[in-house]
Amino acid sequence: MGIQERKRREREERRREIMNAARKVFSQNGFSKTTMEDIAREAELSPGTLYLYFKNKDELYASLSVEVLEHLLDRLKHVYVKEAQNPQMRINHLKQTLFGVYEVDPLILLSLFHLQSSEILKNLAPPMLTTIRDLSKQSLEIISKIFAEGIENQVFIEKHPEALSDVMWALFSGVVLWEESKRIIRDKREANSPSFDTAFEIFSRGIAR
Repeated sequence: MGIQERKRREREERRREIMNAARKVFSQNGFSKTTMEDIAREAELSPGTLYLYFKNKDELYASLSVEVLEHLLDRLKHVYVKEAQNPQMRINHLKQTLFGVYEVDPLILLSLFHLQSSEILKNLAPPMLTTIRDLSKQSLEIISKIFAEGIENQVFIEKHPEALSDVMWALFSGVVLWEESKRIIRDKREANSPSFDTAFEIFSRGIAR
């Protein structure tokens, strides 16, 4: 291994350590109460070192959301190419995929929802903002294609595929936000909550012809 390659790997490893520390601190304190100093303390680094890897807290926060979007896009690609007997089964695969992403890291998924609806997006550097927009667009395009095929096969009602995609994403994010609100109220996360199954069953029935 050459010197440049070793330095690249070391830098990537350090970046990963910072992101892992940030994930923990954001989960414990929330975005607004977390400081770069808190993250540096968790990572056992100086605050100055963090700024060598991330311009500010917003960029670090957004980087965690990018990871979620990359994982989501990868899973959605598998759903789209996966054989299904009919479009309704593919919707069920979508539900399982979205719930799987939620189970991987609920709090970081919440961070993504918060990012999408906050002023943070406006403060990000253009490359980061472009990455988030592209990943989000690609994911929604795949979901829209699934609905378009269902409409073409006269399985789903004739509504704009992108509108159905938006409604499904809104349904998913709404259930996640409510589940996490219940967790805070009850101070515990419910295992096998029926909310996801119920919400998607109602949605699937509503779009069926």
